[in-house]
Amino acid sequence: MKDYASVDDYLADLEDWRPQAEELRGILLGCGLDEAIKWGKPCYVFEGSNIAIIQPFKDFLALMFFKGALIEDHHGLLEEQGENTRSALRVRFTDAEQVVEREAILKEYVENAIEVEKAGLSVPKPDLVLVEELRNRLDEDPELKAAFEALTPGRQRGYNLYFSDAKQAKTRAARVARCVPKILAGKGLQDR
Repeated sequence: MKDYASVDDYLADLEDWRPQAEELRGILLGCGLDEAIKWGKPCYVFEGSNIAIIQPFKDFLALMFFKGALIEDHHGLLEEQGENTRSALRVRFTDAEQVVEREAILKEYVENAIEVEKAGLSVPKPDLVLVEELRNRLDEDPELKAAFEALTPGRQRGYNLYFSDAKQAKTRAARVARCVPKILAGKGLQDR
């Protein structure tokens, strides 16, 4: 991931989706949001809270709303990013005309997202149901259990999803065993 000093630098380097991203940028800034580069992409913020981020993909450009699940979607444009997504929803674009045509709707979504932040709303987090092999290992090892519980909820969930994705118990147990050193070090699955 390239480290950009500004959104201008990012857009100058963006090849495939620059016109769409520039249109989105204008709309988001017009809604009173501040912009910054976060996670290597243009992120739009209201009073320190992340509202939306522009995400280029191979076949489309997306505007992802961090708390999209709490936005009223009367137009049916918001979609999940994947089966494990709980709160973030996105709008897809394949050409700049779509951005222009949807400007009023996008402004409505941004205004709604700002109201969600002002109200202090958050998406309820379901209780994490640990995969059996992890639960057994944590019960056997108090040090590992303490280290796992000290991880952020997102890191705990990431590990659990990775472990539960294996079809066989033997594979799940092997994955747990391989991750023990990272968990003890306080790192998430994707951390180096």
